Amino acid sequence: MHVRFSTCLGLPVTDESVEIVYGRISGILLHPDTGKVEGFYVAIPRFLGEETLFLSSNDILRWGRRVTVRSGEVLAPPEEFFRLRTLLEDGRKILHQLIRTESGRRLGRCRDVQFNTEAMHLEWLFPRRWWRWSLPLPASDIVEVRPDAIVVRDPPVPVAEKEKEGVVQPGILPVLPETV
Repeated sequence: MHVRFSTCLGLPVTDESVEIVYGRISGILLHPDTGKVEGFYVAIPRFLGEETLFLSSNDILRWGRRVTVRSGEVLAPPEEFFRLRTLLEDGRKILHQLIRTESGRRLGRCRDVQFNTEAMHLEWLFPRRWWRWSLPLPASDIVEVRPDAIVVRDPPVPVAEKEKEGVVQPGILPVLPETV
């Protein structure tokens, strides 16, 4: 299933057998180099506030109107996941990061992402500039994720603009001379 993260905020995290609601999805952790969804932050309500725990994407059994896990024991503080320590200390992020093209043009900030719930892999970036949404960008266009910006490929230049500049790419078939 292909899901935008903004629609996942607030989804309940439940137990598979007892149907206990442990908490609600409150954040996402994406790997900046591979685009893999490492897991989700879960807000657990407590007596005086809430606690944020981490749910690894490997521990999710089913994804639907709720996120089903085997038991509540899979939820833990993010610092306890040894393999995530370097990722958590890394300053690079995808969500809420500035998006630029290779030529330096600003496209806005990444305000939402789309991912596949079966493969748990990033598919689309949704940039927003001021109050307007820009065109979505496929994750395959990402060249590099830096601490200051996400760098994406420059969009292709339309043929009409290339002709104005005097640069025309040859077609697939050669142009034959006209015969009278």
